[in-house]
Amino acid sequence: MSEKLQIAVLTVSDTRTLAEDTSGQYLCDALTAEGHELADRGIVIDDVYRMRAKVSAWIADEKVEVILMTGGTGFTSRDSTPEAIAPLLDTEIPGFGELFRQLSYEEIGTSTVQSRAIAGMANNTLIFCMPGSTGACRTAWTRILSQQLDINNRPCNFAELIKKGTHQ
Repeated sequence: MSEKLQIAVLTVSDTRTLAEDTSGQYLCDALTAEGHELADRGIVIDDVYRMRAKVSAWIADEKVEVILMTGGTGFTSRDSTPEAIAPLLDTEIPGFGELFRQLSYEEIGTSTVQSRAIAGMANNTLIFCMPGSTGACRTAWTRILSQQLDINNRPCNFAELIKKGTHQ
């Protein structure tokens, strides 16, 4: 990779601390191993307004180019990541959720229908919301995100859109 991205990681959890956050830690380790920089990291409870506040601050921060969110995408009464993030998006990336569920099906079968993984762009910042399990984060990173955040991936990738600022 020739162009590193500034990536923030946000874990949505009512119970985890940074010390117990294996999913967020996996994403931090994976992105730095690929040559990207960790711009910031946080944990918020599964609350629509706290998520929006944190993500909005990162969207407004010119140094944050990508936000990776883990958690809150299921169907329990506390899972509200899609509802929190969708209104912030300028453009949705429906293919991310579709492809994530297709790949996840190979690993967990029909349980993948309970994933409400979503993605989009806001203010030239990419936002990817994935389930809270470390396995789901690994699937998303190794099978989708690492390639799409690599400016050398062909025929196209999201990194070049951010670096050129062509999606504003």
